[in-house]
Amino acid sequence: MRHAHHEAMQDTEAPVLIDSSSSRSAEHTTKSLGAPAHPSRWARLWPTVRRWAVPALGLLVLAMLISHAHKVDWAGAWAALKRYPGTVLLEASILALASHALYGCFDLTGRHHTRHGLPVMRTWAIAVASYGFNLNLGSLVGGVALRARLYARDGLDETKVGQIIAMSLSTNWLGYGLVAGGLFASGMLDLPDSVPLSNGMLQVIGIGLMLLPVIYLLACLRWHGATWKVRGKSVHLPTPRLALVQLALSTGNWCLMGTLMYLLLGGSVAYAHVLGVLLAASVVGVCVPIPAGLGVLEAVYLALLSGTVPQGKLMGAVLAYRALYYLLPLAIALGLYAYLEKTADPNAGQAEAT
Repeated sequence: MRHAHHEAMQDTEAPVLIDSSSSRSAEHTTKSLGAPAHPSRWARLWPTVRRWAVPALGLLVLAMLISHAHKVDWAGAWAALKRYPGTVLLEASILALASHALYGCFDLTGRHHTRHGLPVMRTWAIAVASYGFNLNLGSLVGGVALRARLYARDGLDETKVGQIIAMSLSTNWLGYGLVAGGLFASGMLDLPDSVPLSNGMLQVIGIGLMLLPVIYLLACLRWHGATWKVRGKSVHLPTPRLALVQLALSTGNWCLMGTLMYLLLGGSVAYAHVLGVLLAASVVGVCVPIPAGLGVLEAVYLALLSGTVPQGKLMGAVLAYRALYYLLPLAIALGLYAYLEKTADPNAGQAEAT
């Protein structure tokens, strides 16, 4: 009887021993398959950094705005504006605001590409506000930091924010390559003798610029379905159709900017030449990172158009352009930024766009 009882106890205990062993084995397997490890030091510090970065960015933007306000030639800009008829100023203002509104659509290409859930109008407003700061305070503040801040406030992760910014930047400069490349390669522009660059070299540069959007379109056609890992994040090229939309938006925007300057010059210079000078000034402004391109626009226009347009008229047009394209939209951008900060929703960007 005791022997039978002992066997019965063995029978009842054996499964317990097996289960315990299986449990330890399963636990070991789970760990070996990559159970979540302890968060990294950066992950632990990020909430603190983020909490202090927000007011720091606000103070930086405020300081740059104050500094920028002291550097602007307000009297000269106002005097230049007063010399224009009211109808011309109205048309010029409409062109300036239309260009900024069109630029806001650049981020809509990023919305379509990443499928984030922010509403169309909010995405557009973030881009418009960022562009106003970008022109006046520099691309690192407006084009990147402020845009990333606003998207993060609405719940978008850093991967999507990075892709949106990349789509916006590529949209802008691919269109630049198409417009500037076409103008420079066409031979329509004659450089003055004071410029240390031959017309033949300008045409070569133009052909090189035109190749950039062509290569981009071919890459999208060939690899838009492929996915690459960048620092553990998945990225992919847009579809060829979306790439064509990018080029159309950017081309239209650069042409609007050229039309604005052409209007302010009173049609005294051929449109193609005005647009070419504007494109050259934009590149110089990027290479010389001065907020709002203070002094850069004036220097480029003087160098390339001083022999065609009287200096007083030319400087008046440049100051009016700065007032209408830089300062007026900045006032609107400030209001948009305040509204976007006040109405931010951390859950807004979590859903996928339909």
